[in-house]
Amino acid sequence: MDLHLGRRRFLQLGGVTAAAALTPAAIATAAPARSRRLPDGVFSLGVASGDPLPDRVVIWTRLAPDLLALDGSGGMPAWDVPVQWQVAHDERFSDVVRGGVARATAEDAHSVHVDVAGLEPARWYFYRFRTQREISPVGMMRTAPAPGQTPNSWRFAIASCQNYAAGYYTSYQNMLKENPDIVFHLGDYMYEGGAQGSLGRGHVPSHEVRDLAGYRVRLAQYRSDPDLMAMHAAAPFAVTFDDHEVENNWSAEDADPDVPAEEFARRKAEAFKAYWEHMPLREAQRPSGAHIQLYRRLHWGELATINLLDTRQYRSDQVSDPEADSPEAWDPDRKMLGDAQMQWLLDDLATSTARWNVLAQQVPFFEDPDVGLESDKWDGYRVARQRILDELASGRARNPLVLSGDIHANRAADIKADFQDPESATVGTEFTGTSISSGGDTNQSADLDPDPDNPHIRLKGTGRGYVSFHVTAEACRGDFRVVDTVEQPTSGARTAVSFVAEDGVPGLTRA
Repeated sequence: MDLHLGRRRFLQLGGVTAAAALTPAAIATAAPARSRRLPDGVFSLGVASGDPLPDRVVIWTRLAPDLLALDGSGGMPAWDVPVQWQVAHDERFSDVVRGGVARATAEDAHSVHVDVAGLEPARWYFYRFRTQREISPVGMMRTAPAPGQTPNSWRFAIASCQNYAAGYYTSYQNMLKENPDIVFHLGDYMYEGGAQGSLGRGHVPSHEVRDLAGYRVRLAQYRSDPDLMAMHAAAPFAVTFDDHEVENNWSAEDADPDVPAEEFARRKAEAFKAYWEHMPLREAQRPSGAHIQLYRRLHWGELATINLLDTRQYRSDQVSDPEADSPEAWDPDRKMLGDAQMQWLLDDLATSTARWNVLAQQVPFFEDPDVGLESDKWDGYRVARQRILDELASGRARNPLVLSGDIHANRAADIKADFQDPESATVGTEFTGTSISSGGDTNQSADLDPDPDNPHIRLKGTGRGYVSFHVTAEACRGDFRVVDTVEQPTSGARTAVSFVAEDGVPGLTRA
C-alpha cells in the first residue's frame, strides 16, 4: 500500500479490513482470557497515537460503550479489563512486530496508554486493540527520524480551539487529505462551558463541568466526533492544553471567578486526570494531584527540535491594568513559564543543533500595539518574553519558529528582538492558527501587511481552519487553510495565503 496516497482510503475502509483480518488465527499473541462479559461497542472512541520518538510511540484507546454516561464511566463495569494490542508493518497484520496485553482500569476510566518500544525510526506502522469479543478500528502511526538523520521533508499541521457546539470539525476532513506526519494541538481541545449552539451539537452535560465525571463526559463527547477520530487514527498527535480544558483564563495563582484555593486545586486535579485519560500521552505525563508534567521536547532528527510549552500551570495571574504601558506587565517577578520550565527552554535554545527550533505553545508571542495590552497573552508577561527574545537574538538557536493558537484568527508575524523598537532585528517567525470551530462561521479575510506602523505583523486573517506546514532543510512553508463552513457536516477548504521562512534568514516572505 502507498502510505502517502492510500492512508485516507485505508482509513475509510479500515473497519472492513480489520474485520477481515482479525480472526483468532491471525492474532500473533495470546488473546486475553475470557472473563465477565463486556457491553457491546467498547471501541466507540476509536484509537490514537502520540508523541513519536525514533524508537517508540504511544498508542491509546478508551473502552466506552456508553460514552455520554453522566457518571463518567463510559458505560463500563467497575472491574479492570485486559486489552490486547498489536503493531504491524502491514494493514492486514500479517507481519506483527510488537504486541502485548495492557489493563484498562476503572481507576483510569478504562483508558489504555501503551508506550510501544523497539520500533524502527522514520517508519509508518499499523496498530489495533482487542477485547474478549471486539476489535478496535485500525490506526496508523509513525516514528520520528533517528538522531543524526536529516529527513528530506517534514509535513505537520497545527490545530486549536475546537468548541464542539460551535461547529463541525470540517478542518480535520481536509487536514486528513494532506497526510501530515504529525499534528500539534495547541490547546482548547475541549470547552468546559455548557453552550448548546444551534447545530444539534450541544454540550453534554448542558452546564459547565467542574468535576471528574463531568470532564470525562465532555472529553468523550469531543473525542467521538468522526472527523477528529479519523485524524487521530491517521497520524500521531502531540498535545498541550490551554485554559478551557480546566476553565477560562486560569493561572497558577487564580481561578476565574475566584474560588477557594483548595477547591481550585481539586478542580485542576480532576480536569488533568480526565485530560490524561483521553490523550495519547506517556506515563510521565500522568498527573499527580493538581500538577501534570506537560512541557516536553520532541525531535525530528536533525531537522527540528520541538519544545512543547505549558503557559498555564506556572503563570502569574493576568495583569489588572489593561493599558498598553501598564507597569504591572513589566514586573520582573511575573512569570509565564515558571522558573524551571523557562530555564529548561533557554538551555535548549542555547545549545540546540537542530536546523529549525520550534516552540509549540498556546497564546500569541508577538505584540500587536493596535489592540493594546492583551493580558492573557505574552504581552502581559513582558520581562519573561524578553528573556526568550534575548536568547533568540544571540543567534545560538537556528531558525526559531513559534506556533500559537488561542485567538480564533490567523496571524503571521516576524519576531523582533525588542517589540518596543520596530527597528530592532528580526530574530524569528511566528504562525498563529485560527480555530477549528470556535466562533462559528465568519467572514473570511487575509489582510496582508495590515499596519505600516507595525510591519512585523505580516497577516491578519479571519475564518475557521488550521495551518499546514512543509519543512525542508532549506525552508519552512506555512499554508493558512480556511474551510468554507463549520455549520455543515462537510466542507471544502482553500489556502488563504502562504508564507515562507528561509533557512538562516529570520522573518517571513509571502509564497
